[in-house]
Amino acid sequence: MAKKGTATNQVLTRLPKKSQDADGDGIISPQEMQSFGQDPNPTVTAKQNYTAVKYGNDKGTLRFGHIHKKGDVTSGVMLDTPDGRHQLSLDIDGQRKGWTSSTSPGNFSLVAGEDNTEPQDTIFINAVNGNIDILATNGKIRLQATDIELIAVGEGGSKGHIKCTATETFSVYETKKIILDSKSLTKITSTGSINIAANTMMKIYGSLIKAVTDACSVKNSKTNGQREVDENNVVSTSQVGD
Repeated sequence: MAKKGTATNQVLTRLPKKSQDADGDGIISPQEMQSFGQDPNPTVTAKQNYTAVKYGNDKGTLRFGHIHKKGDVTSGVMLDTPDGRHQLSLDIDGQRKGWTSSTSPGNFSLVAGEDNTEPQDTIFINAVNGNIDILATNGKIRLQATDIELIAVGEGGSKGHIKCTATETFSVYETKKIILDSKSLTKITSTGSINIAANTMMKIYGSLIKAVTDACSVKNSKTNGQREVDENNVVSTSQVGD
């Protein structure tokens, strides 16, 4: 195979080479398979790069055009240490084309904005398309600031939502005020108990107040309270989200 003067980072086809498929029937026989070891590129999907450059010593390495171990992705620039888990890679082709990957066996620290003022946007992360996932597999996620804002912007009923799910407890402590203000509906439901207590004064106002007990399931009231019993006796996830 002739070598060109420029780099060739390409996704080769999975079709067998002529040197491998000797009889040209499209099937690699056990006899033909034995010649794979003599082939200069035995992995037919592997990347090729004839202009790769490497600088480094026993403490670290800077590579240009490095091909990853699996042979499926080329790194335009890679900075790594003797510990393979500690590296920064800017990949340029294959299944990770355009990826920037950083791995650290220890901590990863990002500090910025020492010379900025409070109103400035110091760290900006923007996913133009797709999601942003923050995962602590075995730890906690903490957010601390002078103010924290959660804003969901979306059109239609399927977007513009903020959802919080906890397998055990959702707690709000040491807060002076809790304000819930909705334009169309505020709904609090539970399959167990709901306790409401005020040590000073409790105000309840509504243009119309309707109270229904489970007694309506046996004998309906004049205001058709049995319907309220049927609607609220089973609380499902879809009802809570309505």
